[in-house]
Amino acid sequence: MSQIATISKQIKFPKNLPCDDGIPLETPVHRENMNILIDSAEFVMGNRKDFFAGGNMFLYFNPQELKNQDMRGPDFFLVKGVDGKKERKTWTLWEENWKFPDVIVELLSESTYQVDLGIKKELYEQTFHASEYYVYDPYNPDYLRGWSLNSYGFYEELVKNPEGWLWSRELNCWLGVWRGKMKGESKTYLRMYDKQKNLILLEFEREHLEKVRERERAEKERLEKEKERSEKEKERLEKEILAKKLRELGFDPDKLIGIGNK
Repeated sequence: MSQIATISKQIKFPKNLPCDDGIPLETPVHRENMNILIDSAEFVMGNRKDFFAGGNMFLYFNPQELKNQDMRGPDFFLVKGVDGKKERKTWTLWEENWKFPDVIVELLSESTYQVDLGIKKELYEQTFHASEYYVYDPYNPDYLRGWSLNSYGFYEELVKNPEGWLWSRELNCWLGVWRGKMKGESKTYLRMYDKQKNLILLEFEREHLEKVRERERAEKERLEKEKERSEKEKERLEKEILAKKLRELGFDPDKLIGIGNK
């Protein structure tokens, strides 16, 4: 029996734990980026039902220390090998068969830099053993760093590609800075890209793209029908002109093979 299982039998785990401390994410940009990462991860994972992607929710991992700051979870995290259909307000380790996050992203701010790069990084490495840890500053987009857990249980910093992106083995995609228009405004976010470096579209972007493609298909079909109608009209006019000339020459076009109306 594992040490965790042995300890679990000796501890009376609390229930009905708080799921919110009323403290929002640092800024709307932080909240937007969290939602973008969750949406993207759910798409990247495809039809799999054995994962959970969440963010800014309480993460309970020590039933004996329920009121310290560690219970507030990462801005984004992904856990594999769990029931993805289960509704959750918190991530409580003893209710999840002690499954820690596989991927963690912290969105930095002036007030969290030291904690995210110090205490939390050590926590995610030494206690969570999270396979990958990333930090990104929404207000300093060039600041993107990531670490991968090596075979010795320590983080090794990942190397960026020429675009400045980091490859995630757990997500099987790139994490990189995106700059562009979103809902009419210029935005900069941490986003996901596939192996071919194509942007992973968000749900509303996919819906918009499908509507655009549907309009393009409809327009293409309309143009093809218009072209077909024009060609038939052109053919009809050519036959009329030819028939008129034949009559002027004293021939009956209806009695000539290939000329008369059919």
